[in-house]
Amino acid sequence: MTLAQQFTSLRAKQERALVLFLTAGDQPIGDLPAILELLADAGADAIEVGIPFSDPFGEGPTIQYSSQRALDNGATPRAILDAIGKTQVSVPLVTMGYYNPVLRIGLRNYAGLSRQNGVTGTIISDLVPDEADAWIEASKEFDLETIFLAAPTSTAVRLAEVCAKSTGFVYAVSRTGVTGAESQVPPVVSNLVASIRAQTDKPVCVGFGISTPEHVAMVCETADGAVVGSFLVKLLHQRWGTPGGAEAITAAVQALKAATR
Repeated sequence: MTLAQQFTSLRAKQERALVLFLTAGDQPIGDLPAILELLADAGADAIEVGIPFSDPFGEGPTIQYSSQRALDNGATPRAILDAIGKTQVSVPLVTMGYYNPVLRIGLRNYAGLSRQNGVTGTIISDLVPDEADAWIEASKEFDLETIFLAAPTSTAVRLAEVCAKSTGFVYAVSRTGVTGAESQVPPVVSNLVASIRAQTDKPVCVGFGISTPEHVAMVCETADGAVVGSFLVKLLHQRWGTPGGAEAITAAVQALKAATR
């Protein structure tokens, strides 16, 4: 299922999307298929699979630490894509990472490996749309959806480029700075979503700092979906593989999903 198909289905049910992020390799790489399947079964509408990188400058401490743990565990992009390929889920799977590993593998090779292993789309955090033509071309060749980020500080020109070149959805960053769970979602979010909607009818999902069902519900009043990352990364680190851990993770995801309805 593509992201476009998923959002069409959700709109028909009058639901918003719950998009979850995890850092692949933070848990044993062989566990990744089981983790993805648990999250999908619990209610995730799409899952961002984070590709760990040595300099994740756009991330807060929780995801930075998880990326370092994953690298220390020996996680590589190829191993992660191979594990994704062993996953049996019906929801869209999107990789999220940085441009350097993609360049090292090669744009066409990375896009081809991604599609071969069931990846629907990609988010490359440090690739801006006006410098992404080669990646967009490779993505189109392998039918990958491309998602770009729009921030509250984006200029009108940048916002137009993000909206024009994003497929799947437009990722609205709820605040400036880095990722991380916060106590509230800034009110500037609704203004950013409105600015995006003025440029495109593509779905808009809001991420950065969303960690509770209340945050999700607030975001979903204006956006098509909410992205939850640091909260889940921390929960997986604490509970995956522990007694009752799968049940606790499931309950948390179910509560987040309920807030989208």
